[in-house]
Amino acid sequence: MTAFYHLCFAVPDIERAMADFERSAGVKWNAPLSDRLGEWDFRIVFSADGPAFIELIEGPAGSPWDASQGARFDHIGFWSSDVRQGSRRLEQQGLPLDFSGCPYGRPFAYHRMDSIGARIELVDVSRQPGFLSRWHPDGTAMPAIEEPDC
Repeated sequence: MTAFYHLCFAVPDIERAMADFERSAGVKWNAPLSDRLGEWDFRIVFSADGPAFIELIEGPAGSPWDASQGARFDHIGFWSSDVRQGSRRLEQQGLPLDFSGCPYGRPFAYHRMDSIGARIELVDVSRQPGFLSRWHPDGTAMPAIEEPDC
């Protein structure tokens, strides 16, 4: 399938969540980054140590990361060698597409995994060098496992 690299929580207050993780579990953080996808402004941060990483994302109501009803476990992130093929495979296996960043020029997709009450995120492995330079500059590359031919 793909290579696991992070767990994500959608949160209404990124600084509070960072402080709670640091105080309770000693998690160290990078500085949060502000970004925009489509009509949504959001903030994102990854833990400094990893892999595996912890991601926190703070998005507005109605966004794919809406935490207006409270913080929640949002998704498990995987590097994928082919997001479209991986998405098709997940849909065929009963995990419906919930949101795709592809129409916005971002090669990622979320699929609902109702059995755990969260989503699976596939992220194109071509984004890995940028991810590592921003969030883990002293780290090494993490492999993506090729999608099987079915």
